[in-house]
Amino acid sequence: MAVEKSYYMTQEGKEKLENELEYLKTERRQEVVERIKIARGFGDLSENSEYDAAKDEQAFVESRIVQVENMIRHAVIIENDNQNPNVVSLGKSVTFKELPDGDEETYTIVGSAEADPFEGKISNDSPIAKSLIGREIGEKVTVPTPGGDLDVKIIKVN
Repeated sequence: MAVEKSYYMTQEGKEKLENELEYLKTERRQEVVERIKIARGFGDLSENSEYDAAKDEQAFVESRIVQVENMIRHAVIIENDNQNPNVVSLGKSVTFKELPDGDEETYTIVGSAEADPFEGKISNDSPIAKSLIGREIGEKVTVPTPGGDLDVKIIKVN
């Protein structure tokens, strides 16, 4: 029997997934069904690229629905740890400075299900997050990266 994976996420991230699931089931599915109907009208299905593309899109939508349902079913909501506000943990934002004289960067550490580096949200499985979790404000931390180790100092935790 396979062990189900837990998906760590904020309440906001879970709600975002629930909204995506609702959209996929109610609107996106119907759009794809309409495309398939239109493509069938183009004639011979064996040489109909529009039909093939619509069927591929239908498969993608259906697999995404299954994936999102699974993530919601196995969601573990991240609760902010107010026990020690100076310690980096899942669900918190951390500001650090690259040493010796780099720029400050701020990221929120979230579960892999809602990670989005473009929005400043990094996965708890990323090398940066793994190195920072459990550390406190003022600590210097070495982060292993593909381009070599990166030394940072934790400035702020929210």
